[in-house]
Amino acid sequence: MTHVAPYRAGPAGVHGVLGQATTALAELGTMSGLEPLSVRDVTSLPASDLAGGGVLCLFTIGETPWSESQRSAIIDSLRTGRLGVVGVHSATDSCEDWTEYAEIVGARFDGHPWTTEFVAEVVDVSHPATAHLGKQWRWKDEVYVFRDLRPEATVLLRASPDLLDMTAPGARLPEWGLPLAWSFTEGLGRVFYSALGHFPHAWESPVFLRHIAGGLSWVLG
Repeated sequence: MTHVAPYRAGPAGVHGVLGQATTALAELGTMSGLEPLSVRDVTSLPASDLAGGGVLCLFTIGETPWSESQRSAIIDSLRTGRLGVVGVHSATDSCEDWTEYAEIVGARFDGHPWTTEFVAEVVDVSHPATAHLGKQWRWKDEVYVFRDLRPEATVLLRASPDLLDMTAPGARLPEWGLPLAWSFTEGLGRVFYSALGHFPHAWESPVFLRHIAGGLSWVLG
């Protein structure tokens, strides 16, 4: 799902990697035994398809125009375990007008003060999304700040503020730090989110793709 929609206050940016990401995510879905369906416009997706279950992979931005029936199908299917969710990068920068959306992806985007190379701390070295990374992972990407992180979310990967320029415009440290990836359950359903994936090199990197594939594997159980 790569729908690009305006924010309430104006146009949203368009990520140049959406084509790459779509191809890569479809590949990972096929490898996991799924039948990928690439959707650029959510208004073309019947609510019955969402109610039927599977995995909803979100790389969206802006006020995604989900209908009420689509929203209900996503929430019900997730909570009953028929649907899993994989969120990527700007998926947390979507749907401000949908209160329950933060419960679906785990937090809300609140800025990206840094675009830099950094060393990520692997918090959970046993999770399928991070087990291949060792204790630290050097990476270049945007580093997001989040608000409303779900308290029960298991943080898998995070950036250290000690290695970032805390004088950069907008730089701040929320009480939960600077998580880069997490997982949690919503009812009987599973959700994985990674804030990474802004640059083309991510979708060309086997290491990054294993990160996303591991998250998908966990969502599938």
